[in-house]
Amino acid sequence: MREVAFIKQNKEKWLSFEKAIFNNRFKDPDDLASQYVHLINDLAYAQTYYPKSKVIKYLNQLAAKAFQKIYRTKRQDTNRFVTFWKVEVPLIVYQYRRYVAYAFILFLSFVAIGVISAANDDAFIRLILGDDYVNKTLENIQNGDPVAIYKSGSNWGSFIGITLNNLYVGIRSFIYGVFGGLGTAWVLLQNGIMLGAFQYMFQAEGVLWESIRGIWIHGAMEIFAIVVEGAAGLVLGASILFPKTLSRKESFKIGVKDGVKILISTFPFTFAAGFLEGFVTRYSNAMPHFLSVGIILLTLGIISYYYLIYPKTVYKKLQKAYATL
Repeated sequence: MREVAFIKQNKEKWLSFEKAIFNNRFKDPDDLASQYVHLINDLAYAQTYYPKSKVIKYLNQLAAKAFQKIYRTKRQDTNRFVTFWKVEVPLIVYQYRRYVAYAFILFLSFVAIGVISAANDDAFIRLILGDDYVNKTLENIQNGDPVAIYKSGSNWGSFIGITLNNLYVGIRSFIYGVFGGLGTAWVLLQNGIMLGAFQYMFQAEGVLWESIRGIWIHGAMEIFAIVVEGAAGLVLGASILFPKTLSRKESFKIGVKDGVKILISTFPFTFAAGFLEGFVTRYSNAMPHFLSVGIILLTLGIISYYYLIYPKTVYKKLQKAYATL
């Protein structure tokens, strides 16, 4: 799109937002949050395609003033990177919190299916995990080290390989959302059933606790991130199936933008999980129980806070700011 067309298409929206934010014309905090996120989207688009344009300065100033007015701060860092993680992603996650819930419900349901299937069919675990993996794990259990498979390879090799694989799973989960969310559900199905069968195998062998305190050192962030990536895919699918008052094309564009931002937000957690799997999980047997459990609770607490608690905190700040406008 040419710059002139971009400005013409969005000019009225920007002017409307500018008037609304300074004349207290928003009907509710949801509207304010949505308009702010759209403004940030336009700023990012302009920075990408019109890097020397004066419109970037205008949008940046408007975004900065809007942020300062919303949060009532005398001085506030309006750096694009900081704003993305501190405000933009949390507001988007809160806006699509239903889809995060749907993703968790789907995933946990699939985990339950994996557990039940494994408990009622001796061949199911081998069907899902493969004979080689099962045989190797059973051998490790007999040797007194249930999670020995995570100690193979070098630290850096494991970290890089595992991280790339997890990024691939997350990106695929999001992209498959284009099939009305069914592709995303399929990825969640595969991973959920695999996890259920995997954990039941350790339960059946009487080493569930040993597996938990080892595998979940990295698994807490890894699995949580996969579910959130699934939520991003469901957002994409819903934008196609349920455009509401927007055209399907416009709804899809918004779904792509918001879904990609949710997806990107999981990448630091995916890298952290890969690092833990490559450098920490392999030493789980040598750790005192309180340390391994502490790492699990810490990693789960961090990612849970960012996606389940912090978005509501940011939104409440927005509500409070709106109430005093």
